[in-house]
Parts: sequence; structure tokens; C-alpha cells
Amino acid sequence: MAAQQQVALDELTVEQLSQVKQQLDEEVQHLTNSFTALKQAQAKFQEAKNSLEDITPERASHKLLVPLTGSLYVTGKLADPENVLVDVGARYYVEKSTKDARVFYNQKMLELRKSLDQLQPTIEQKNENRQVVMEYLQMKLSSRERVKPQ
Repeated sequence: MAAQQQVALDELTVEQLSQVKQQLDEEVQHLTNSFTALKQAQAKFQEAKNSLEDITPERASHKLLVPLTGSLYVTGKLADPENVLVDVGARYYVEKSTKDARVFYNQKMLELRKSLDQLQPTIEQKNENRQVVMEYLQMKLSSRERVKPQ
């Protein structure tokens, strides 16, 4: 991560403080969006892993719904309960045993958990910085109002 630059907030003008606040707002929004996307990816991996639990040799002959798109499903039968196709990203699929697929999903969820754990404190720090800038901005605006000639 890039080194953070320290700024003496009491020396900044109202306009400069507003710019700093706007930049922090944008950073917080971007980081929050990234956090949300990671959480959604984590939920998808968990859902895929949970689906593996439903795959048993006894269920091989049962009908199931196969997704063609996000809202279109067709009926099908599980051809091989010991092997599945795993989406490894960018619409690439790899055949794996159900055991290897579980390991794959566990690793992906662990990687996402680490990323989320690193991102959370960054978001909190940016929010704290934003709050401090807002307080300084409010103080500057208040002092500007008191100095105004009547």
C-alpha cells in the first residue's frame, strides 16, 4: 500500500478541507464497494460448496435443475457424482473431484476472508480520517461565521 501523507488540517483552507473530504468520501465509497463485492464472492463460493454437499452417489439418478443463465434452468441428471465442473474464473471450468472442489472452495473463501480482514481496518481508518476532516471543516466554517462583519 502507498505511504500515507500527513497533512496539518488546521493550516488548510475551507476549500482545501472540502477537497480532502471529497477525496476521502470517494476512497471510502470505492473501498466499501470492493468490500461488498468480496462479500458477494465469498457468499457465492459458500453456496457452491454447500451444493457439493447435495452430491451423493444415491442422488445420481435424481432429476435436478441445471442453470443456463441467472434465471433460466433446465432439468438434468447428474452423470458422475464423483466429479464436478468448477468455475475457476473468467468463465473457465475445470473438472475436479468433489473432494478437490471442496478444497478449492475452502481455499477461495480463506483468501477472501484474509482480504476482507485487511480491508476492514482500512475502511475504518478512512472513515475516522473523514470524520476528523469534517470536524475541522465545521470548525473553520463556524469561525468564518463569527468573523463576518455585520
